[in-house]
Amino acid sequence: MADYIISCCSTADLSAEHLKKRDIHYVSFHFFLDGVQYDDDLGQTMSYDDFYDALSKGADTRTAQVNVDEYIAFFTPFLEEGKDILHVSLSSGISGTYNSANVARSELLEKYPDRKIYVIDSLGASSGYGLLMDKIADLRDSGMNIDKVCDWVNLHKLELHHWFFSTDLSFYVKGGRISKAAGWFGTVLRICPLLNMDDKGRLVPRYKIRGKNRVKEEIVAKMVKHAVGGTDYDGKCYISNSGCYEDARAVADLVESRFPKLNGRVLINSVGTTIGSHTGPGTVALFFWGDKRTN
Repeated sequence: MADYIISCCSTADLSAEHLKKRDIHYVSFHFFLDGVQYDDDLGQTMSYDDFYDALSKGADTRTAQVNVDEYIAFFTPFLEEGKDILHVSLSSGISGTYNSANVARSELLEKYPDRKIYVIDSLGASSGYGLLMDKIADLRDSGMNIDKVCDWVNLHKLELHHWFFSTDLSFYVKGGRISKAAGWFGTVLRICPLLNMDDKGRLVPRYKIRGKNRVKEEIVAKMVKHAVGGTDYDGKCYISNSGCYEDARAVADLVESRFPKLNGRVLINSVGTTIGSHTGPGTVALFFWGDKRTN
């Protein structure tokens, strides 16, 4: 058994069962639905179907990141057990939680000077961040020590690609990412924006694709272009979706038909309540290992 634990935020968007099976610990973000606070606990308190149904009906939502005191409370039991900690946070490009985890780390190292606490910025989100955590679990299970795992993650984390598209622009308008006029025209013209995460872990709009079928083809084309080995890619592929499983399944079918050497079938997860509060329903995200992400 390793002498350290690995952990992440709930925004890695893997199931509670998946994380338990891989022995990956997690700390929960929070979300508010019509003013009531809930933990983002991977769909256990509120199902994803209920959450996205509420958003579709106009429920008001906002989110809260993990604060310093919560990180201290989360990390402390592991340190008291004599374990070191490797924690990977949601991207600093979209959240301040990485800074909060580092403040907690500094305070705890004063109390536990003999322990190692590493906090790594994933520069990722949703199940792409989750795919990174699965790789970290593989490295730990292979016997790699905490220092070498930390070095590996910092060297390779930008090789994890994140591509997203949305078929519903209303939450982009609500969040101020596009104007009401642009949202109206985009809806009329059936525009589905295709986005990815850059080397700073920021979500960047890249293309405006007209039509759902075309954007599904285009997101898979990005995998053909960027995946390690092209269509000979033999790694894992994850997809997450916000209340649009059929669209996610269609993308997964395209991936499985074009990448015959995949490591298992495509794993389809739900976009969690934190990230889903900002995307709204209708988002599909595709994650795979590829060439190094750039600006």
